[in-house]
Amino acid sequence: MARVAIYARVSTDAQTTANQLEELHRWAARSGHDVVAVHEDRGISGSKGRAKRPGLDRLLKDAVRRNFDIVAVWSSDRLGRSMKDLLDILQTIRETRRGLYIHTQALDTTTPAGRALYQMLGVFAELEREMIVARVNAGIARARSSGTRSGKSIGRPRGADFDIEKIKAGLLRGASVRDVVAETGASVGTVAAARKALVVAGRQVGGQPSQTRARRVSKISSSVRRDARPGSDSTALPISERSGK
Repeated sequence: MARVAIYARVSTDAQTTANQLEELHRWAARSGHDVVAVHEDRGISGSKGRAKRPGLDRLLKDAVRRNFDIVAVWSSDRLGRSMKDLLDILQTIRETRRGLYIHTQALDTTTPAGRALYQMLGVFAELEREMIVARVNAGIARARSSGTRSGKSIGRPRGADFDIEKIKAGLLRGASVRDVVAETGASVGTVAAARKALVVAGRQVGGQPSQTRARRVSKISSSVRRDARPGSDSTALPISERSGK
């Protein structure tokens, strides 16, 4: 018998968590589990962070203390509205090795299929964090090169952000890495990493990029070496002048 902690949330005080709780208690009884805790956030939007959701905060602290075995929620949006927040919460639950049951998505990590999907969510959580770090580092480097001083906005330009869900959707419908890059504005490396995560999870995805960065660099290097051969007229001018720049 597994110990279950239920989490329920409603966005306004006029709503009730009764239906969520009833269905989740029913599932626990059918599965032979024991409900040991119920955590609720009433009148709180799912867009709010953990610090403003005391019920969620208690749930995650209990996960760290291993006070239960499985988290049960009505739907994924009860945990978080944004992809980033949801992935962060799921990653916390995974890191504490607690199970997860999401009623409306039929996700149950006590089953092989549920565990596979859960693993994929963890991979995307890690990818999301890596993308954020890459964007921050790129923004800092861009600010330094352009002489931006403290107090001014730095980072990825507004409107240039990309959505990991769009990347995943493109790959799952069979689009190539190059096509997904063109559609989303993400880098080849980011899309390739997403593709690898989907392959690890056993999902059917689109093809590899037709040309890797290493091959492009090799091609450019070969061209430069040919231009630099003794007796070549092209060595008379710098590359920038030969290109007309």
